Amino acid sequence: METWRATEKAHRREKYLAAAGHLFAERGYRAVSIEDLGAAVGVSGPALYRHFASKEAMLIELLVDASERLLAGYERTIAADAPDLETLRNLVSFHADFAITERDVIRIQDRELANLPVVPNHRVREVQRRYIQGWQRIVARLRPELSEADLEVKMHALFGVLNSTPYSTKLDGATDVRAVLVDTALATVLGSAPAG
Repeated sequence: METWRATEKAHRREKYLAAAGHLFAERGYRAVSIEDLGAAVGVSGPALYRHFASKEAMLIELLVDASERLLAGYERTIAADAPDLETLRNLVSFHADFAITERDVIRIQDRELANLPVVPNHRVREVQRRYIQGWQRIVARLRPELSEADLEVKMHALFGVLNSTPYSTKLDGATDVRAVLVDTALATVLGSAPAG
């Protein structure tokens, strides 16, 4: 019985976080009240306090969790010890999948990081830095002719492409958004459309 209760509680938390993520992405963190969050999941706003200490705690969990999941995906990908080009392709595919399925979170990361308190803000930035630096080492080996400045610009462009998914939702069904993102992201860092 306790296992069932724990599972139900975990499902409710996930549901509440998903609703918070959607509202924060749509309206902005500051424009969403605890009552709005409760209404979105069919409970009173204060009922959310059984699961989260505050609205801010929900934002923290969304952003820290997203960054940690991305880093874990990077670590799984490089653990395969494939050649650099294959690793880069796998990383791009992984991030594209994340960005497509987590469009709200991508939008929140872009807009709301400044609303995090100092400690979780530092945690998110540290994890993001490790994630990006890991990618950057791979691209640097594939493109040794790039200056450090050019490499940094390419990395910003790469993630700009991959994290553009919140703005491509209206194209879903009209084109294969994932395929376009993957091809464009690879071309951004490799210098041309990737072969094979």
